[in-house]
Amino acid sequence: MAKRAGSSINKAGILRNRPNEVGNDIELFVREALSHFDYEANTPITSSGKRKSTGYPDIEFIDGFGRYQYLECKTYNIKNVDTTQRSFYLSPAEDFKITRDAHHFVFSYEIFVAGRHGKMNVFKCRHWKILSIENLLVDVKYEFNSDNDRLYADNLVLAQGAL
Repeated sequence: MAKRAGSSINKAGILRNRPNEVGNDIELFVREALSHFDYEANTPITSSGKRKSTGYPDIEFIDGFGRYQYLECKTYNIKNVDTTQRSFYLSPAEDFKITRDAHHFVFSYEIFVAGRHGKMNVFKCRHWKILSIENLLVDVKYEFNSDNDRLYADNLVLAQGAL
C-alpha cells in the first residue's frame, strides 16, 4: 500500500511552495491505495460522532479482518531525519479522534523537490517507511492555558478604566 501510494505521488507530483505543506496532500494518495486493496479508509470519527480531519490520526481504516486501524501520514527530508526536530505530536481533546482500541501506524515518505511548475515546487518521493508506533517514546509537554472568558472574568479584575 505504501509503495502504491508513493508511486502514485511520483506519477502525479505534488505542487506546493514548501515541504511542510506536502503532508496533507499525501493523505489522498494513501486513502486511494488503501481502497485499492479493499480497505475501508475514512476520516476518523470523534467521540461525538463527527468526522474530523485535523490532528492525529489522519486516517481510520478497517483491515481485511474487520479490525479498525489508525494511520498517520508523514513526510521527511533525509537531511534532518536523524535530528531532534519535533515530528510527531498528539493533543488529546474533549472531542478526541481516537475512540477505539486499535493499532497505530505511520506511513512516512522521504520527499524531495523534483522540479518546478510555475512558481510552485513539484515534490516527489524517494523512499517510504511503515512504522508501528505502540513503542514510540514520547515527551509530555505540560501546558497551562485559558481563554479570554476566564482570563477577563470579573473576579480577576483588580482595576480598569476608560481612556
